[in-house]
Amino acid sequence: MIQTKKLCGAMLALLCSLSSMAAKNDTTRRTNWIMEHDSVMMATRNTQDDTTRMVPTALSLSVREAQDYAVQANRSLRNASLAVQQAYAARWQTIAAMLPQVDASYSYSNYCGYSASLSMGGASMTINMPNQGALGVTASVGINGQAIVGVLLQNLAIDMQRLSLEQSEDNLRANVKTSYISILVLENVVKLLDSSLENVNEIIDMTQRTVEFGVNEQTTADQIAIRANTLKNNIQSQKRSIELATNSLKVLLDVPAETQLTLTSSLDELLSGDEVLALLGEEFIKEHNMSYRQLEKNFEIAKLNVHMAGWAYGPTIGVGYNYTNQQYYGDGGMRMTPPNVVQVSLKLPLWSSGKRAAAVVEKKIALEQARNTLAETTDQLNIQYQQLRFNLQNAYETYLTEQENLEVVNRVFRSVSNKYRFGTNSNLELINASNDVISAQSSYVQAVLTLINAEVELDKFLK
Repeated sequence: MIQTKKLCGAMLALLCSLSSMAAKNDTTRRTNWIMEHDSVMMATRNTQDDTTRMVPTALSLSVREAQDYAVQANRSLRNASLAVQQAYAARWQTIAAMLPQVDASYSYSNYCGYSASLSMGGASMTINMPNQGALGVTASVGINGQAIVGVLLQNLAIDMQRLSLEQSEDNLRANVKTSYISILVLENVVKLLDSSLENVNEIIDMTQRTVEFGVNEQTTADQIAIRANTLKNNIQSQKRSIELATNSLKVLLDVPAETQLTLTSSLDELLSGDEVLALLGEEFIKEHNMSYRQLEKNFEIAKLNVHMAGWAYGPTIGVGYNYTNQQYYGDGGMRMTPPNVVQVSLKLPLWSSGKRAAAVVEKKIALEQARNTLAETTDQLNIQYQQLRFNLQNAYETYLTEQENLEVVNRVFRSVSNKYRFGTNSNLELINASNDVISAQSSYVQAVLTLINAEVELDKFLK
């Protein structure tokens, strides 16, 4: 009994040691990661009943606050967090299967007064069969190499789920930032169009008076009125786009549609050239890249799968202990079952017709494929880094150009409008200037969105 306990304790210590060895290379990184993402875990644990979560009717958020709020509230991210916890539970199931298993049982037998008769050499004997009860306790533990490798694979599975959670958070933050800035850009465009429409309306009033005095024809006033209607339609279209972007942001924040959102960050602050230049100057470290880290884990999994297949040749060691307490309720009965039994077993696989050997070959081929994929991806990542830097630099230069163009066409439009009031410009020049404003604002919006997407993609790539 004492030796069995010592053996179980030694096996438990071995399992703990193996688990520690598998994780020692990245313990610090994991600890820091958990501390940084503990808010996600807490949010998951504290929001099991989603109907009880209190959502404010109005939110005033900067872009950073919006990102943090989404991380706390978004259901998809909470699911990714739950997947990490599932991986931990699965690992413990694998470990527990190698630890002692204890079962208890009790049985009661009533023979209804039956007595057994034995006859030998003309002599007979009657043996009473009293009622009996039996209490049994069984303890067993079994371990082999495949089970230990299975624990190490579960450690990698946890790492993969953590990477998936981290990637989900990065994507969520990027989407929140994009939606947030889209709203600010569209609101800025609406202000510019409102200003242009106000000028056009003043020109319409002035032109209509000149028509009444016979200085201009009604056709001229109608053409300018058409331009005003075009501006109105464009403004309404941009407002609908603002509503759509706002609803998209509410979905990411996981708040009801009726929640009032106030965005406190300014567009100039978010489109700072300093951030773009700092990002362009950041060095690419492949070990920080999400794709590389995932492929690296896949490579480690492939290596452990080779060991798993190889351990199919290994022995399985089992230790068991059985305690039985048999009690008779009456006279007679024969106690032939020993109360204490200790069993030790050793199982050795001898012949499988090449099945195990083929499994090892298969896993080695998969390992070579994973090695080639990792090497190929490393080369591709360097090229992708250069392309993303080029995209960001080009997008930033385009943004500066379109921003300047928008300011220029607005100045031209105001100048043409003033000259039209004094009769030095024609209505055709006014209409063309108005068209330039609409075209410039469309190009500006596209340039901003392209810049944000390029900045987000490079930022995610470098993480």
